[in-house]
Amino acid sequence: MTAKKSEKKGSLPEPNVCDCPETGEKSSGKSSSDNRAIILNCEMMERRMVLLNNNRLEEYQVERDDDTPKTGNIYLGKIINLDPLLQAAFVDIGAAKNAFLHYSDMLQGYPELAEKYRSEHPESEAQEGGKKKKKKAAKTAAQAENIRIAKGITAADIPNIFKPGMMVLVQVVKSPISTKGARITTDITIPGRYLVLMPYHNNRNLSSRIESTSERERLKKVISELELPQEMGLICRTVGEGRKSTFFKRDLKLLLDYWHGIEKERAKHNTPKLLFTEPNLVDRTLRDFLTEDIGQIVVDDPQARDHIISTMKRIGTAKMARKVSLYKGSLPIFDFYKINQQLKDVFQREVKLPSGGAIVIDETEALIAIDVNTGHSKNSAADQPEFILKTNLEAAEEIYRQLRLRNIGGLVVIDFIDMKSPQHREEVFKTMRKLVKSDRARTKVLPLSNFGLMEMTRQREQESIKDQIFNFCPYCGGSGLVKSAVTMSAEIQRKLNSVLKNKSNKNVPVRVFMHPDILARLRNSDAKLLEDIEKRHTNDLSFRADPVLHYEEFRIVDAVTGSELQ
Repeated sequence: MTAKKSEKKGSLPEPNVCDCPETGEKSSGKSSSDNRAIILNCEMMERRMVLLNNNRLEEYQVERDDDTPKTGNIYLGKIINLDPLLQAAFVDIGAAKNAFLHYSDMLQGYPELAEKYRSEHPESEAQEGGKKKKKKAAKTAAQAENIRIAKGITAADIPNIFKPGMMVLVQVVKSPISTKGARITTDITIPGRYLVLMPYHNNRNLSSRIESTSERERLKKVISELELPQEMGLICRTVGEGRKSTFFKRDLKLLLDYWHGIEKERAKHNTPKLLFTEPNLVDRTLRDFLTEDIGQIVVDDPQARDHIISTMKRIGTAKMARKVSLYKGSLPIFDFYKINQQLKDVFQREVKLPSGGAIVIDETEALIAIDVNTGHSKNSAADQPEFILKTNLEAAEEIYRQLRLRNIGGLVVIDFIDMKSPQHREEVFKTMRKLVKSDRARTKVLPLSNFGLMEMTRQREQESIKDQIFNFCPYCGGSGLVKSAVTMSAEIQRKLNSVLKNKSNKNVPVRVFMHPDILARLRNSDAKLLEDIEKRHTNDLSFRADPVLHYEEFRIVDAVTGSELQ
């Protein structure tokens, strides 16, 4: 089979398109596990990763090299000021905008400061006990400062513990979004392949997604035997299920090395400084998405391929190295797998459903609004309860997929098609709740309201894919709307009448510049109206097209001097 013929397949790699360097043998691309595949596109300016399930897009991530604070980065920051009304500190971490540190996120990394304050102010706990006995009343700004932050410490106490100019070790928990700076915390966590290191917690826990009772007991014993400083804690990740203690020991050593490196760098600096960078997209993919059910890992860069294989050996997944293939086709890798074709749907407002219906997604500043429609089906069953249920269940699955693909979060409100049956409403709710259990972002779902709306929240750690890829349109400013030619014609005539009525402009030759489309409207549909204006005034009028002008912009100038006329 020739290379050209193989590239037309677009499903699994053919032997002369991809090969596996680990064995030196050509890879057929067939997976003995299933049809889940990770595809990595590594370029100079941008790296992209997709997770395919039976050739269908399931996850999409984009990374570019810039100085924007990324979720997981650890900084030595400087407190600039504390705002009691917002109950937050603004911290300089060396970024364009100061980071936001809420009072409730300040004490985890500084338990010694909290303990010292309690010992010096023993009356705090007594005062706290007295406040509990007071009758409930409407909260005022002063009362809000008494919100409990930690045992014996309220929001009003924080400015006495943390002062402007103080250096603090912080971690980004939410990247800058829109006009907002990064959200940070002093509660540091460093995730590895199998473990998450928590330097300021002394407990050892397991991921709640590990369900087997016997396996949970085994893993508890394994992580309890790991040698760890007394003040530190661990979380065993889901991917650690079934792994031997050797894997955890190796992972823990790497995490502790990271932490010791951070502490060493911290001691060297007294100004805002980046101390630890979240791994790049390739390493994060191996850490967060590489599981036993992945049947294929295809990358289009030889260096990235070699790095992936060496990383696999280091984290104890060397047997999976045979699943790594280097893509050698002449087509771009995303074209070969028909990924670009699927990505178009990610940026569309409307997404079609198999039944003929559709979901419409609108991202706003306050929330994500999603509407579910049956479409223009001529099927007589379109109004039947079973058909509506089927469409809503399809919509639930597609909504969950789109939320992940678009990386959107915050408050999500879904307007499902009205269902009269309580059983059907419950089924849609249970389906959505089941779907979000596998989401890496923390998600909460509420049952359908009396108005047929489902509310859910999804953790938002960084900008959505849409915000990463697109800028606001310079014409409409992101509204999707511009004034019509009729509206602009009316505005030009209104302004022209005002200018010509000005006595200081009497007999001045007037020239009007506008967008070519607006001029076409004036010369054709509105020509008679312009003639009427000329008859009423003594000015010599001329009209010119200027393609540089915005569609909603025009200029009225003195034809001789070129100065603007008012």
